[in-house]
Amino acid sequence: MPIKQSWGSRLFDGVNAAMLFAFALITVIPFIYVIAGSFATQKELLTRGFILFPTEFSLDAYKYIFSTQTLVRSLLVTVFITVAGTLINLFFTCLMAYPLARRDMDFRKPILMLVVFSMLFSGGMIPTFLVVKQLGMIDTYWSLLIPGAISAFNLIIIRNFFQQLPDGLEESAKIDGCNDLGIFLRIVLPLSMPAIATFALFYAVGHWNTFFNAVLYINDNTKWPIQVLLRQIVILALGGIGDSTAMESEVPPPDQAVKMAVIVVSTLPILLVYPFLQKHFAKGVLLGSVKG
Repeated sequence: MPIKQSWGSRLFDGVNAAMLFAFALITVIPFIYVIAGSFATQKELLTRGFILFPTEFSLDAYKYIFSTQTLVRSLLVTVFITVAGTLINLFFTCLMAYPLARRDMDFRKPILMLVVFSMLFSGGMIPTFLVVKQLGMIDTYWSLLIPGAISAFNLIIIRNFFQQLPDGLEESAKIDGCNDLGIFLRIVLPLSMPAIATFALFYAVGHWNTFFNAVLYINDNTKWPIQVLLRQIVILALGGIGDSTAMESEVPPPDQAVKMAVIVVSTLPILLVYPFLQKHFAKGVLLGSVKG
């Protein structure tokens, strides 16, 4: 039998729901504005200051940005960096977190202290740049993948998640003749998929939005990821991203519509990944953060 709520509880729930709806609306409206602006015509952008639903749809901005290979090339670069970087991050993070989760490992606590120290203090931008330069990674994709191969915060959370797995599983596997690598691959990783999926998305979003490191280390504009290209479009207006002669009207669309179209194209792919991994967020992060 359901518990009857008092009028005070119902009022409290109603106020909470209204506030959450208002906050959600404030968050969603900018996205709707950008999407609507990317489909709006030049006349509507000039006459209406704020558009949530264009009266006349136009695909000129999208035709323009895809009229050359510039945007497609940057998207492919970003996809490569995201996939390769996420795999590298997960490989090194899990490979380091598992030994640190083993209580019988020698020098475990000093190594953990060094990890925590690196999370609080870093060498800084200039020393990092000099290291990347001396290693010959300037103007290569390795400069975007190797320096941040392991996140100290994510390493600690995944290590805590590994520590919560029952010790009896490893002992049973050892009795059956399984070595440490086999235990890690066949038992620990499959049981840790919620945490791994969560941090895979964290790493992937970080690589997809990579901007500052690409500006520092990548000089060749053919290797720019989509976020750096978006910066160039914002600074240099159209920036030569499209070819107006390839369009029917041979008149480039308005700058504002082009910028919004590029924002939509650069945001939508990573946004579509969230629904598939959302169910792992709470379980993956919270279980790994309870026990230190």
